[in-house]
Amino acid sequence: MKYIHYSNYSVISQPRTRIRYFFNPKNRPMELVKKRKKLFVEGAIQPDFIAHSIARHSSKTDIGAHAIFLGQVRADEKDGKQVLSIEYTAYEPMAEQIMTDLRESFFAQYPDMTCLHIYHSLGTVKAGEISLFVFVSCRHRQQSFQALAHIVDTLKADLPVWKQEFYSGGTYHWV
Repeated sequence: MKYIHYSNYSVISQPRTRIRYFFNPKNRPMELVKKRKKLFVEGAIQPDFIAHSIARHSSKTDIGAHAIFLGQVRADEKDGKQVLSIEYTAYEPMAEQIMTDLRESFFAQYPDMTCLHIYHSLGTVKAGEISLFVFVSCRHRQQSFQALAHIVDTLKADLPVWKQEFYSGGTYHWV
């Protein structure tokens, strides 16, 4: 456990659970708060953001493998029209709560996973740009591959993010 003291209260942080216990000056529990990670990025996820995320992990020596998934908007052709972009929307408070719960379940399912970062685009993302970035760190490579595949499949099925494809010729379709 990690103890952090502020002027009006103290915080006990339990690693891997993302739970914080807040105490008032008389050491009585005030509230239990689950820390929420930032999930959404406005527009496309930029390559320098991805590179910086990877570089920040070079000092973590208990990690033996990183697995990364980058979801990219494809320029598919449908009914003779090419996909130009996708607009992603979500009800953010609900999606962030679901993501907090999913993160906890992922850490419980993969006890050797030391880090998990998930970023999803909102707004318009053009064909060829990145809309989903999932970064998993584990002690061993096989665990990171298994965790990554499961996490991406679960996000696709359970995370309430909607998308609308925009095509050449000015038409669109909810997917």
